[in-house]
Amino acid sequence: MTVDVWLPFRSEEIEGLPEGLTYRYWDGDQEFPGDPADCAFYAVPYMKGADVAVRPMAAMTSVRVVQTLSAGIDHVEPGLPLLPEGVRLCNARGVHDASTAELALALILASLRGIPDFVRGQDREQWRSGFRPALADKSVLIVGYGAVGSAVEDRLVPFEVARVARVARRGRETARGPVHPLSRLPELLPEADVVVLVTPLTEATRGMADADFLARMKDGALLVNMARGAVVDTTALLAELESGRITAALDVTDPEPLPEGHPLWHAPGVLISPHAGGPTSAFRPRVMRLLRSQLSRFARGEALENVVLTTGA
Repeated sequence: MTVDVWLPFRSEEIEGLPEGLTYRYWDGDQEFPGDPADCAFYAVPYMKGADVAVRPMAAMTSVRVVQTLSAGIDHVEPGLPLLPEGVRLCNARGVHDASTAELALALILASLRGIPDFVRGQDREQWRSGFRPALADKSVLIVGYGAVGSAVEDRLVPFEVARVARVARRGRETARGPVHPLSRLPELLPEADVVVLVTPLTEATRGMADADFLARMKDGALLVNMARGAVVDTTALLAELESGRITAALDVTDPEPLPEGHPLWHAPGVLISPHAGGPTSAFRPRVMRLLRSQLSRFARGEALENVVLTTGA
C-alpha cells in the first residue's frame, strides 16, 4: 500500500525527502491530487484560508498528521472534529520567527518615527520635518511571549529600550528575566510605551484587547498587532484611535482582508500592513527544512516536532 503525503510544494522542490512515501501536490488552487481517504500526512496550503484548509479534512479517514505551515492553527480548527482520533496536529513554530519579528520592528520604528507621513510628504513634494519619538528609552510589553515574542526581543535589544516586559499564558523564568502570567496584564499595560501582540488566536485571546485593555494603555502608547485580527476589538480600537489617545500598527485586522471603505483605513494614527509578517524570502528555506525533518521523522516512526494537540486525546 502507498502512503500518500499531500504537500503544497512539488516534491522535487524539497531536497532530501524520505523514500517510500507517495508525494502529491496540492496548494488549494486545483482539484484534489488523489483520494483524501488515502492521505496520511497533510501539509496544509499556506495562507489560503480556513475554507481551503478544511475542505479535504472530512474525507481524510486515514490521516495521521496535519501539519500547518503557520504558527497559528485557527484556520484548521473547524476541521479537527471531522478527523479520526489520534491525529497529531503540528504547527510551524520557528519558521516565521525571523520574518514576523523583523516586521514588528519595522512597524514600531515606522510608526514612532513617522515614516508614513514622510512618504505622503514625498508624494506631494513636501518637506515634513519635525520632532518624532525614538524607540530608545521606551518601555515595551510583549503579550504572547513564545518563539516569535522572543525573536522580537532579540531585535529590540540593540535599540536601547528601557525595559522589555513579557507576558504569556503561564508565568515562568527565562535567562532574560520573568515572563508574567496574563493575570498581570492590567498592571503592566499602563507602564508600556509600546504593546506588541503576538498571541495565538484562542477562545481566551479572542477580543482580548478590548475597551478595558486599550483604556489601560498610557496616553501616546503604540499598539502593534502581529497576532490575529480578532485578538483586538476593532470597534474599541477605532474609538481610541479617533480620540487620538493611542496609535496602532496592524499587520492583521478584523475583518481581514480589510474591505474598501472600512473606517480603519483612514483612522488617525494607524499604520496597516496586509498580513505580511510571514511571507518573505525567509519562509521558503525554513519551511522546507521543517517539512523534510517532519517527514523523515514520520517515515521512521519517530516523535514529531511542534505537536500542538492530538485529536480525541
